Amino acid sequence: MSDPGNNPIPPEQQEMPLIEHLLELRNRLLKMVLAVIVCFAFIYPFANDLYLWLSLPLRELLPVGQTMIATDITSPFFAPLKLALVLAVFAAIPVILYQLWSFVAPGLYAHEKRLAFPLLFTSVILFYAGAAFAYYVVFPLVFGFFTAIGPEGIVELPDISSYLNFVLKMFFAFGVAFEIPIATVLLILTGATTPQDLAAKRPYVVVACFIIGMLLTPPDIISQTLLAVPMWILFEFGILFGRLAYRRVDDASEGESDSA
Repeated sequence: MSDPGNNPIPPEQQEMPLIEHLLELRNRLLKMVLAVIVCFAFIYPFANDLYLWLSLPLRELLPVGQTMIATDITSPFFAPLKLALVLAVFAAIPVILYQLWSFVAPGLYAHEKRLAFPLLFTSVILFYAGAAFAYYVVFPLVFGFFTAIGPEGIVELPDISSYLNFVLKMFFAFGVAFEIPIATVLLILTGATTPQDLAAKRPYVVVACFIIGMLLTPPDIISQTLLAVPMWILFEFGILFGRLAYRRVDDASEGESDSA
């Protein structure tokens, strides 16, 4: 049995019935949840220390004698708990992606497997890189800007829950933004576009990067630019790697067609 392109369908895809697919998916999901629970069990005892580390970029900029506050009586408990849970998911991302990979890999062709795993691995690295960029580069500049423009006589006492929601949003925004090369490569590999078409749309992409930066970051030019410029640079890397992957897929497809 073969597909319209004369590429043989992997045996695993032919033989495994629907019920076995569902059971396999259930087992993979349980392993993902277990990985998150295990990470949470290790992280939660250090939740308060981790929150202090997370809030350091802001606390260092507060005037002497001022600190953060909890406006809700449950915040001192739930804010570190929420942080520990989010960090547990972040820490378990490699396991989660590996389980997803193990589930879909049997249905992929040889040339797709050669590209899929590097893309998954790179996506994890890029997401972590985006979060690290936000913490070490963006936060000091953004918080420095906000703490410097306030009217005189106004005492700044940031709420711990509001701060946590803000930084998690920024982590997510920069983590997702740093996935642009992966998205670009996937668009090229699926045939939705070509490297040449993407390169021709570069001016529109630059404008879109700044619009996204405006929507996902606080209303200041510093954080908007710090998100938009890396997005544009990563888009250029995506085009470059997309061209390389496009050529490899063409070569692999031609080789498989010849062997068939």
